[in-house]
Amino acid sequence: QLQLVESGGGLVQPGGSLRLSCAVSGFTLDYYAIGWFRQAPGKEREGVSCINSGVNTTFYADSVKGRFTISRHNAENTVYLQMNSLKPEDTAVYYCAADPVGWGLDPKYELWGQGTQVTVSS
Repeated sequence: QLQLVESGGGLVQPGGSLRLSCAVSGFTLDYYAIGWFRQAPGKEREGVSCINSGVNTTFYADSVKGRFTISRHNAENTVYLQMNSLKPEDTAVYYCAADPVGWGLDPKYELWGQGTQVTVSS
């Protein structure tokens, strides 16, 4: 069974940090591009960051550039999203997604996790 499971969300104060994890099973992470997306209430799902397979090229939305870092650890079957200097507008449900094709920040990925809530509030 192909599966992605996100974890690491929670409540954090503005300026704080969180590290989200995306653990995959049922397929070999090495050959898949991974994207992180988020969706806030009443808003469309938006791409946050992604990392391709092979050369591990990374992309970031302008809204998170310089604050978020994506990394993949194929031996652990896990992709991380390190989020620093968090802002209230980062509050959303965060999803990871996987696909053999690198879709960048376009949500055309084949496989999706169930999401993890991130709330940035004082």
